[in-house]
Amino acid sequence: MSFFGLGGGGIRVEIELDNHPERAGVVALDHPPGWKVRKNVFASLKYPPGKRGLSNPSAVTNGAASAITPVAPGSAAGGGGHGAVYAYEASEDVEGRVLLFLPQGKKADHLGIKVQFFGRIDMGMAIHEGRPHYDFISLSKELAPPGTLYQAKTVIPFHFRNVEKDHESYRGRNVSVRYFVRVVVERKFLPPIHKEHEVFVQIIGKEPAVNESIKMEVGIEDCLHIEFEYERRCYHLNDLILGKINFLLVRIKIKHMELAVIRRETSGEGVATTPIAPPGAAPGSALPAAGLHGNSADAGNILTETQTLTKYEIMDGAPVKGEQIPVRLYLKGIPADLTPTYDAVNNRFSVRYFLNLVLVDEEDRRYFKQQEIILWRKEIG
Repeated sequence: MSFFGLGGGGIRVEIELDNHPERAGVVALDHPPGWKVRKNVFASLKYPPGKRGLSNPSAVTNGAASAITPVAPGSAAGGGGHGAVYAYEASEDVEGRVLLFLPQGKKADHLGIKVQFFGRIDMGMAIHEGRPHYDFISLSKELAPPGTLYQAKTVIPFHFRNVEKDHESYRGRNVSVRYFVRVVVERKFLPPIHKEHEVFVQIIGKEPAVNESIKMEVGIEDCLHIEFEYERRCYHLNDLILGKINFLLVRIKIKHMELAVIRRETSGEGVATTPIAPPGAAPGSALPAAGLHGNSADAGNILTETQTLTKYEIMDGAPVKGEQIPVRLYLKGIPADLTPTYDAVNNRFSVRYFLNLVLVDEEDRRYFKQQEIILWRKEIG
């Protein structure tokens, strides 16, 4: 159907991002990163990330970057990775193509085509003061002036160079950090056509110059006294956590001991000024706790989401004085998408990780101690 010679609807827009195999800063992922814990820890082994790249990169254009290039129906303008998920290192440029499709023999008038690149902190699910999102990057380029599309398939390349991406992509429970490309096709008398394509950005960190061990004595007076020690405080995402637990005094009957990895997401305005303590535990002591995870709303406009990523039993049976329990935990084996530690990003949210040591006695009372660890990214992927 045609309205006032506009060619009506029928325009279909797609976005393809370049992911050349020779680009070391672009790596294929086997799934989009998320906050949920995977039930099947071996699911990612079924479908390893494919090495998809451009089937014919030279088929785009050899002219100006903003030139419109008609493509004959059935020809390839590059694989681009339909359905593929790629991680981009923060220093990589964002480039690709906008594909415009029309029914055969149809035409469409437009009032201009533009491409935008956004970096956004989305707090739609969190508590916010009137602004559900905050854009820390907002760039726009005109791809084509007003005109008419005649070809069944039209390709327009775009390129955002040297864009500073300060934050890593993150998909959380109540907040997210997103980078995305948006194409807007303006039309007369009709609403504009929008199409978005998310870009997953990862930032390679540096190993801390000082990475001291964690050593602490905790307990309950005249009942339980233990000493735990972890080899380091900072770990990369595929690292190995080594440690040991010494029982210095045992006067209660312990049934078993567990070690859990906990992620705590805190969102809301003023996160940097809000102290966060393990729920139900005083610093330097082990206290009974009825529960170890769940949701809690802090005072004011701060929302906290606590998530148990994995839990292992590291001791079964009652220990005796002087007994030592080794700790060996592979972070790569955790069935969740670990992220680096986020410390008050734009004063809007933080993500922190804890090792939670839990002792359960014969009356099913739970004694625990949490210790924060710092995670950083050694490589993308």
